[in-house]
Amino acid sequence: MKFFSNKNRQVSLNELDEKQYDVVIIGGGITGVGIALDCVTRGLSCVLVEMQDFAAGTSSRSTKLVHGGLRYLKQFEVGMVAEVGKEREVVYRNAPHVTHPEWMLLPIYKKGTFGKYSTSVGLKVYDFLAGVKKKERRKMLNYNETLKKEPLLKQENLLGSGYYVEYRTDDARLTIEVAKKAAELGADLINYAKAESFAYDTNGLVNGVSIQDMLTGESHFITGKKIVNATGPWVEDVIGMDRKIEGKSLFHSKGTHIVIDSSRFPLRQAVYFDTPDGRMVFAIPRNGKTYVGTTDTEYKGDLQHPTATEEDRKYILDCIHFMFPGVRVGLEDIESSWAGVRPLIRQEGKGPSEISRKDEIWTSSTGLITIAGGKLTGYRKMAETVTDLLCEQLKKVGVACKPSITKELRLSGGDFKDPLDYEQFIESESQILTNLGVAIEDAKSIASSYGTNTRIIASMYDRLLPDSSLPLSIKLLLHYGMEHEMTMTPSDFFIRRTGNVFFNIDWVEKWKDQVIAYMAANMGWSDEDINTHKAALHDEIQNSLGTCVKKDSDNTLH
Repeated sequence: MKFFSNKNRQVSLNELDEKQYDVVIIGGGITGVGIALDCVTRGLSCVLVEMQDFAAGTSSRSTKLVHGGLRYLKQFEVGMVAEVGKEREVVYRNAPHVTHPEWMLLPIYKKGTFGKYSTSVGLKVYDFLAGVKKKERRKMLNYNETLKKEPLLKQENLLGSGYYVEYRTDDARLTIEVAKKAAELGADLINYAKAESFAYDTNGLVNGVSIQDMLTGESHFITGKKIVNATGPWVEDVIGMDRKIEGKSLFHSKGTHIVIDSSRFPLRQAVYFDTPDGRMVFAIPRNGKTYVGTTDTEYKGDLQHPTATEEDRKYILDCIHFMFPGVRVGLEDIESSWAGVRPLIRQEGKGPSEISRKDEIWTSSTGLITIAGGKLTGYRKMAETVTDLLCEQLKKVGVACKPSITKELRLSGGDFKDPLDYEQFIESESQILTNLGVAIEDAKSIASSYGTNTRIIASMYDRLLPDSSLPLSIKLLLHYGMEHEMTMTPSDFFIRRTGNVFFNIDWVEKWKDQVIAYMAANMGWSDEDINTHKAALHDEIQNSLGTCVKKDSDNTLH
């Protein structure tokens, strides 16, 4: 078994020049790591490079739902609803520690987008297409039942609601768990390694990638029989390294979410509602916070650092005031925010909200395989489809592939015989941490988030550096992150390993200096390194707080 450790990263980089891989994957979001997992389980040697951290792009900046795409019924994308609905259950079964059922209210109003009958039929069709379990099938609620579930809803013209199940997730942690499983089974995955250029064989087919280590500046070369471009919003940039894109282009749609403390927005129940301009918005309670989104904005700015503009924030606040008129919140109540860029296949004549989220795969004349579009929920099926194509092409050069097994493969931390074992597991495994001195609330939080990796986290106790300024729970997670989750920077830890820049910004402010000091001691950082990482984390925090928000070019809300 390989350890997904920051200490192994340099070794993996040094070995790149000497290996020849069956598959080289560019892009470390959920799609890329999903392809890596499918490839390695079929017996293919593969390496993945990501120019930032894993999940640093769209895969840590979604609505954080593994959902079945109810709104696609409205667009008559029946096939997509059926596929992603069933995949939702697969994700839950294989990773119950990062995927949790969440009952959702869909309020119905006079002259609203949804009528009682159409909602009832639509949700019933949705249940059928998605193969929803009996206990999670939709219910129709009347006026009183709806307000009992969520008293903050607008009461004027309210008729009732549909009540159905979606699945809440931590998108970044889901991506990390897929990556860890791929690494455990033999794939090489390297973050902060940017693809710079391609190499070609005598037939003009792409067979190698030059990369740069973004942390040291060193260059390396990877040889591969097949190259996959799974870079999300950056797919056109990577195609541009190969040749000009032909026939397809991307539409970059920015989605923004804001977070408000529950004391100011005490939402009891997750709600999915339509806005006056015809969009659909989620409002979801989570650990003492309420987060709301998303916008659909054409985005032409910096893909690496999208931010929530003041217009974005005001738009979401207007949505809150429309659906929850008694909630008096303003810009000053927004604790944090995030913005992500969705890579959609451009469809002429359609606005951001209308463009299909369906994935598309195509191969260039040089053999570069590109996948774009798609949804978080469907990552496994997308990966299987890409790997099917890879296997078909590799067979021609004598490389054999096994059938895909990822549908039944438990992800890292998800080694439960049945997802129902999860709740009992939290109670029993958290005791291991409390015996070490971790507070019971922190112990339960760790066990619930890290699943069957909890015992590995507990085993970090004897490896911790002598340091009294950090609570034991933080030291355990930080050390585990560095040794088992390729945590390279403080931003990796605070944003994508814990999510606290988004959901507990005060906690980040309180412990950031101590965390940086601990990482510096563990990784041998110089004073210059420390200052660089401090500055980078500072910028991330300011973006989340909204103190650096700016107007996007050509930014039109839809």
